Amino acid sequence: MSSSPSRLEQLGRFLLRGLRIGSSTVSIIELLRNDWTGGITAGIAWFVFLQVERRLPPPSTAEPSSPADGRS
Repeated sequence: MSSSPSRLEQLGRFLLRGLRIGSSTVSIIELLRNDWTGGITAGIAWFVFLQVERRLPPPSTAEPSSPADGRS
């Protein structure tokens, strides 16, 4: 049962990454077409998705941390 939130978290991160990549692509394409309104709007969406992704806590690991250098 503990893997369910982990899978939901992974799916959310994956979808957020997809939205970020998609919005940046749309922004570049719209700006190349000289559609300033669409390009700037998609650029703002990309920036918002980037800030949301940066504010997320780091992904949790299933394994407990152990000292890597062998010190007690």
